[in-house]
Amino acid sequence: MISILIPTYNYNVFPLVKNLHEQCESENIVYEILVFDDASQDKKIVGENSKINSLKDCCFEILEANIGRSKIRNLLADKAKHNWLLFLDADTFPSSSEFIKKYLSAFSKDTSIIFGGIDYPKNNSENFSLRHKYGCERESLPLAERLKNPYRSFITMGFAIKKEIFRKIKFNEKLAGYGYEDSVFANELQKNNIPIHHIDNPVIHLNLETNEDFINKSELALQNLLNFHESGAIDGNTVKILKTYLKLKNSRLLFAVSLLFRISEKKWRQNLNSPKPSLFLFDLYRLGYLSSLKPKDA
Repeated sequence: MISILIPTYNYNVFPLVKNLHEQCESENIVYEILVFDDASQDKKIVGENSKINSLKDCCFEILEANIGRSKIRNLLADKAKHNWLLFLDADTFPSSSEFIKKYLSAFSKDTSIIFGGIDYPKNNSENFSLRHKYGCERESLPLAERLKNPYRSFITMGFAIKKEIFRKIKFNEKLAGYGYEDSVFANELQKNNIPIHHIDNPVIHLNLETNEDFINKSELALQNLLNFHESGAIDGNTVKILKTYLKLKNSRLLFAVSLLFRISEKKWRQNLNSPKPSLFLFDLYRLGYLSSLKPKDA
């Protein structure tokens, strides 16, 4: 029936697995929960996660070497026994006790991939204000909003897909680095005319980066985005910021935006590290950073 697949790295995933295990048991279904650890170094966390093996139809396995986000997900899918795959990130948690039930209700012969949405905790610390605000306003979209652009609003943090369909798409193991894997995967789905079925069944994203970490990771993601575009893994219309960047490039305006970034970077960064960061300034910051990248950086 369903294989629940969770990659993890230095993160205690036992509470998530225990919750999912209880939900599957209450539904009385055929299932398995596979958790692969990408060579974590934290022995205490590995010890906690090892308790997963005491749960019925659950398996926790530690890889000998770190293989990265794409390869570990593909490996989990290869090991899965059942026809529906439910991918979940380690730092997510079901938003309701009917999380599994809602996915089961959405499974059908006419549906190939299902996305339930993303939610965020109500409270957050000032240190996480930027990531929390970005998540709430840009990722945590209601169902009606996601349906307007089903591919662009897709996030791989939690989704179900038929195994036969995943074998055709998979995560691109040639693309390394952090960021925009969601866009690449959605782009492949769209190119292959595979519709995404959206439902109201979000996971809660728990483990947020600090403001400074999120800014730095966003910079790495933008470098990755150019890599994806250069390799042909993603087209210019898939991601808004890439579309804007290419328009500026074609109009020979990248230098002006890059100059504005160099002048304003420190001031913008102060705002992004504040308790009330501006997402408008965050967009300007990212566009400016992207415009300032040299070809060798990409």
